[in-house]
Amino acid sequence: MDATSPVGALLLCRTVPDAVRPVARLLREPLLLAPAGPGWSVLVPEGEPWQGGRPARAGEGERADPVDRVLGGWATALAVGSTWPVLALWWDGDRAGYTLASGFRRPVGYVWLADGTPAGEDEAMRTFAERLGLDPVLDVQSLDALTRPDPDADARARLRGLLAVLTRTGLALPAGLDAGEPGGEAWEGAERVEWPGWRDAVRVDLGAVESSRLGPWLRGPRARALAGAQLAAGLPLALWGAVRRSGGWAFAGALLTAHGAPGLAYDRVRGGRAGGE
Repeated sequence: MDATSPVGALLLCRTVPDAVRPVARLLREPLLLAPAGPGWSVLVPEGEPWQGGRPARAGEGERADPVDRVLGGWATALAVGSTWPVLALWWDGDRAGYTLASGFRRPVGYVWLADGTPAGEDEAMRTFAERLGLDPVLDVQSLDALTRPDPDADARARLRGLLAVLTRTGLALPAGLDAGEPGGEAWEGAERVEWPGWRDAVRVDLGAVESSRLGPWLRGPRARALAGAQLAAGLPLALWGAVRRSGGWAFAGALLTAHGAPGLAYDRVRGGRAGGE
């Protein structure tokens, strides 16, 4: 990688596309979604919602956030609104790295400079392996190798090394898609995921719950407590992101809020129907 290398990113979700689709819509960004091996999905931004990619949104200042901050916010937003971990891979002309988000736990990440020089903490790799359920011996050894100097491995090679470890869990990127390279306009199995508007988003979200086996379980005190926690965390996070002019974290807060509100609505509506039946 060098200063002329393209800026890019991938979001790897450890679940099937049907589970990712309704949550990804709430990011309010045009994305491409596709299966990425058994139990994996991949999301790729169609635009470049980071520094230099396009004009910043209102409230974000003169320039949008750099790619690592945007993707960190997106990964957190997707993970806290779901039960599966999200791995964001990102790269630009100076660095490359990842952010792993899982539920409400603090995200973990690692960075390599353009020439492949490790610039992260070794403990992050062990936490990474633990949260993804990787082999504590073989996989951790492979990950540890990515934290040691290697004059023949640049940042792009480091990302590919990380993906090679994940192939043991079934990850397989669609043909034509690779970390460190600009994504094509379309690749095998890709579909566009776009923001449908708040009313449709809530309807789709509730419809997905209604038709799933989880519907009957998402009512009662526990469901209300979870939805309330999402709202309690989402509103301050969205405000913090707006104050800091951080689009990624503002999205995370908005997504938490968007999940909490429909959760309470679903519990109330279905609880009311059950009571009247």
